[in-house]
Amino acid sequence: MFLLLLSHSLWIIIILNTILAIWTVFRDRRDIAVTWAWLMVLTFLPIIGFIFYLFVGRKLSKDQIFNIRHEQKAVMDDFKVQQQNLIRSRSLLTKRKNLERDLLLSNLLLETDEAILTQGNQVQLYTDGNEKFDQLIQDINQATTQVHIEYYTFSSDHLGRRVLHALEEAARRGVEVRVLYDLGGSRGTNYRFFQYLERLGGEAQAFISSSKALFSSPRLNYHLHRKLVIIDGNIGYIGGFNIGDQYVGEDPKFGYWRDTHLRVTGSATVMMQIRFMMDWNTTCRRTKKTRIDIDAEYMRTQFERLAEYESRSQGVPMQIVSSGPDNENYAIRRGYQGIISQARQYVYIQTPYLIPEDSILESLIVAAKEGVDVRIMIPCMPDHPFVYRATEYFAKYLTDNGVKVYKYNHGFLHAKTMVSGNNIASVGSANLDYRSAKLNFEVNAFTYDHQLAGHLKAIFEADLKQSTLLTTDYFANQSRWLKLKQYFCRLLAPIL
Repeated sequence: MFLLLLSHSLWIIIILNTILAIWTVFRDRRDIAVTWAWLMVLTFLPIIGFIFYLFVGRKLSKDQIFNIRHEQKAVMDDFKVQQQNLIRSRSLLTKRKNLERDLLLSNLLLETDEAILTQGNQVQLYTDGNEKFDQLIQDINQATTQVHIEYYTFSSDHLGRRVLHALEEAARRGVEVRVLYDLGGSRGTNYRFFQYLERLGGEAQAFISSSKALFSSPRLNYHLHRKLVIIDGNIGYIGGFNIGDQYVGEDPKFGYWRDTHLRVTGSATVMMQIRFMMDWNTTCRRTKKTRIDIDAEYMRTQFERLAEYESRSQGVPMQIVSSGPDNENYAIRRGYQGIISQARQYVYIQTPYLIPEDSILESLIVAAKEGVDVRIMIPCMPDHPFVYRATEYFAKYLTDNGVKVYKYNHGFLHAKTMVSGNNIASVGSANLDYRSAKLNFEVNAFTYDHQLAGHLKAIFEADLKQSTLLTTDYFANQSRWLKLKQYFCRLLAPIL
């Protein structure tokens, strides 16, 4: 009798769990692959699956999304109309080679993200964390008016304290200092870390979290993954490095940390600044901190700065492109797809996480089948085990379809770069995975410059000397247990 009652109870729980799982997942509009992945988790992991979903699966509320979109629309509409007219008259990039390819990509990014093409930018490229942060701290120490910082990770370790001390000294001098960080990505760091900075007049807040939050809200799945710094409105940093000891090679687990970051002076800093302002103001809705006034006078001044650089033939043309769950245009992913699909000679990609959506996956394979030299470099070690096993699965699939995949052996590869042809490249925070495409708030610099593209290509080729080409034999010799883990993690790819 007891066993019969237990059996009936289990069946009732299974049925109710299945019905609740279906209702929970299908009540929000989602990508089909994501829907089925969550349905599998909720169905096969009763109770535990729902707890997991509560923390990482719930979408952003409509009022938060509306607020982010409203900020963006109010700021960007006038910029977009002006540049659309320039593209129609073919007045952009007129002195560049491969004009058609440049115009196609720049127009795609303008239409999907209102990403203005800026001119006259001077760029320094960093692949070593110590060099990048030494220069960043020097720039902060020389700041006279303003320092705006936005990072996924701002650790409270040695490097974090070095950067914080420079920010505190800047605030003490009367410089306007604002820090925006992701609470989930900055584990162990919260508002208390920045209390002295705030006493000196600076401000810090965790992205779309409450003012004194100690841990992330239940929506852990949506992260501010951007890495931006704007100093005095004239110097900008964008790329893959976060603030933490591991990013300067001081974590024995990872050893040398190989990343890519840009230091930019020129009109692109205007667009970086606007991106920061929108993210800051969106967060102020939760924290009640002071919003940045983006009024008509400010916008007029920025138009004048952009116009000043418009006629300059020297420097790197650049678009600052953002994407996130607040916008279903998926601008960075479509930018990646545009570069791959229009490639004629080669595409070189570096990414720590290789879990591409179907559209990117097919673009890579089609390009390789057409004879394009498609090469992808991934790390030799995991920082997230499930993600790395899924990366291995897709590395095998791409290898089987003519794409050359390399494993970087000299430490941990964290760079997010793509370079193709004579002059097109992208450097930023977005990985080649589902999370960067649809879940995280990302920002990349898409550039149109022969010298910079050549530099990135040369760096990739130098890294090849410390890398191993993955072959069909390499994957065939892996154990059955490892292959099973790869196939299982691939099923979870849309939610990793």
